[in-house]
Amino acid sequence: MLELVRELAIYERAPDEVTVTPEHFEESGFGPNPVWWAFVAEVDGIIKGFALYYIRYSTWKGQRMYLEDIIVTEAARGNGLGKLLMDALVVEAKEKGFSAIVWQVLEWNEPAINFYKKFNASFDPEWVNAVLEVK
Repeated sequence: MLELVRELAIYERAPDEVTVTPEHFEESGFGPNPVWWAFVAEVDGIIKGFALYYIRYSTWKGQRMYLEDIIVTEAARGNGLGKLLMDALVVEAKEKGFSAIVWQVLEWNEPAINFYKKFNASFDPEWVNAVLEVK
């Protein structure tokens, strides 16, 4: 999965931004107190894509699924894996009673935006992203 994260970072023009260690990644998803969950798209025993999410809480709307990343390796795109992953997320969100699925997409990532539009996603131009690094 981390190989796909690195592939995404290269695509998003930020290859040096992936600083998570394999140990931290594994502990965070597979340890005794996971903070993220994922669906994987596997072809012939090889992971070709995944959708990783966690629970976000909105004081206005309650629990929501936050889609951190949906990735399909470049070589496997166009075969419906992304749709299968999104469909699995929708089913999961409904089963868990989440009020919505939310995520971010880079404004220049037209292929991703067009993909999300197929699911009737809405795009909010009002909000500005903010980050406070705590090192």
